[in-house]
Amino acid sequence: MIEKILSPETYALLGQWALGFCKNALVAFIVYIVGSWLIKWVVKLFTKVLERNKVEPTLYSFLTSIVNVVLWLLLIIVLVSIFGIETSSFIALFASAGVAIGMAMSGTLQNFAGGVMILLFKPYKVGDYIEAQGYAGTVKAIQIFNTIIRTVDAQTIIIPNGGLSTGSLKNYSTEKYRRVDLDFQFAYGTDLDKVKEAIHEIQRQNPLILQGPVDDSDVVAAPWIGLTKLADSGVVVNTRTWCKGSDYWTVYFYMNETVYQQLKERGFMFPFNRMDVNIINK
Repeated sequence: MIEKILSPETYALLGQWALGFCKNALVAFIVYIVGSWLIKWVVKLFTKVLERNKVEPTLYSFLTSIVNVVLWLLLIIVLVSIFGIETSSFIALFASAGVAIGMAMSGTLQNFAGGVMILLFKPYKVGDYIEAQGYAGTVKAIQIFNTIIRTVDAQTIIIPNGGLSTGSLKNYSTEKYRRVDLDFQFAYGTDLDKVKEAIHEIQRQNPLILQGPVDDSDVVAAPWIGLTKLADSGVVVNTRTWCKGSDYWTVYFYMNETVYQQLKERGFMFPFNRMDVNIINK
């Protein structure tokens, strides 16, 4: 019955199709074997580059997964094209889906891009004390989309990476040494030479305060004291004191408390704002 339905020409076409399919299947199999080996080799090479550049573990695993998925997607498109299937429609479909997803997740993608930039260029790292986006605290974790910091009063703040990568950021942990700048106001008529001598003595008493330049820094200088302003109620004296970054707050509070206590005991006056009211009786 089948022989009556199928003509010799049909048999020939089916034979050619079967032969072509077998050839394509063989080629596809070889391409798959070679392609899968190349993907493993490229991913392995990519991971070595990331390890050599000491990329953060979070970004390391994410980028490796992205590269692996993209390469396998390209391999699938090549395999499909071997069988003569038009791949332009698949590529257009993927492109359209990518555009739609990008528009729907524009904010999320911005945070993702910011996270990649932060993890690559490392403007800060876990453990650094930073100030950005109106918050200040110690960095506890750097994720792909957010950075988590803990404030000095033990609050957990989650900041999107998009703003951190494009906005201004102050990193207090980058430099080994920091300068403590403080202003003290004294009454008019105060002997400034005696004020300077007393504050210098206070600076020399604390071993955490650096008394001059150090070999591993080109910014550290000896303690400095100078008159910076003639205010309404008195003269303003500025003190500049260098110390290690880890000792900043210790030196900060030490200078404030000790200057106030010792100079008050020596008779120096700390003025305060006042208003004179004159009553005229008519």
